[in-house]
Amino acid sequence: MLPGVGVFGTGHTVRVLVPLLREQGFPVQALWGRSQEEAESVAQELNIPFSTNQSDDVLLHPDVHLVCIHTPPPHTRQIAVKALGIGKNVISEMAASCADAMQMVAAARYYPQLLSIMGNALRFLPAFVLMKKLLDEGYCGKLQVCEARVYGGSLLSQSYGWAWEELMGGGGLHTIGWCIIDLLSHLIGSRALRVHGMLRTFVGRAGGGIRSVTADDYACFQMLMSGGVVCSVTLNFNLPGSAHHEVMAVGSAGRLVARGTELWGQRHCDQREELLLSDKAGAGPAVRGLVAMVTQLRLAFEAQEDRRSWARPPVAMAASFEDGLYVHAVVEAVKRANRSGEWESVEVMTQEADSNHNQLTAAH
Repeated sequence: MLPGVGVFGTGHTVRVLVPLLREQGFPVQALWGRSQEEAESVAQELNIPFSTNQSDDVLLHPDVHLVCIHTPPPHTRQIAVKALGIGKNVISEMAASCADAMQMVAAARYYPQLLSIMGNALRFLPAFVLMKKLLDEGYCGKLQVCEARVYGGSLLSQSYGWAWEELMGGGGLHTIGWCIIDLLSHLIGSRALRVHGMLRTFVGRAGGGIRSVTADDYACFQMLMSGGVVCSVTLNFNLPGSAHHEVMAVGSAGRLVARGTELWGQRHCDQREELLLSDKAGAGPAVRGLVAMVTQLRLAFEAQEDRRSWARPPVAMAASFEDGLYVHAVVEAVKRANRSGEWESVEVMTQEADSNHNQLTAAH
């Protein structure tokens, strides 16, 4: 018995996600948009029966038991915390700050019976699922270095929006980089201890307007992981065309390289690379990962008698809210390193701010 879904957001990801949910049998019952007009327009386009610009109308909808949050970061925490507080399962994007992420963690800890995961679909991409399996089995020997590159595409729309503003959670490091940080930590099985990096904004004004852009469109940073693995990440959104992904893990016995949705491997004793996983679906990593993630969601919910109940094994590889808090700490450390020019320690919040039940539910 699959739960009804309430979707927050009207962007490109939502337009991809809703058909995928339906293909797997999830009834999409409600949509939230920033304005009533925007919500109605997208709901009509996607054939969603209910639309609103009032978040409570979606959260309190009697047929909604799973909430997917794809809003600008400043809205994320409030929706996620309130949804958990009234018994809804939650899949969320990144919050705007470490403090907001900590509140989401506190809510998830208070309601552990509910699903609360981050929407990093790259963890479910078949190439990365196989890559992690091979790394765990020692394909590369002792792991030494991981490198990730994402390049191409533009983060900025023609009209002013939250993506232009660093303080609103905009920029490549926050919107795309968090997925890469989370993915590398997941693949390696360890977390960053210290970081060093540089952020730049090469597009000073977007769309020919007068507003300045404060969010980064280029990021280059290094992470020293517990266990000694060194990670290097480059994010460059100033190239024309669609985005490209490449993740490489190098060890004492060989290497694994994920290019787009394919996985290649080469041991030091081999003369050439071997194609370990071919993906002919034609979709990019983000979409292909989303397809796999929604499939696993169906497996988690379909055997349950109660629409709010779920099984952990199918989504065990998903990022938790705790992982989201850790990634936020890495992002903030990279920002500090950019300002100081020095290596900065990753400091994950441990204080359960606003974890008191009354504080979590006061707004309900």
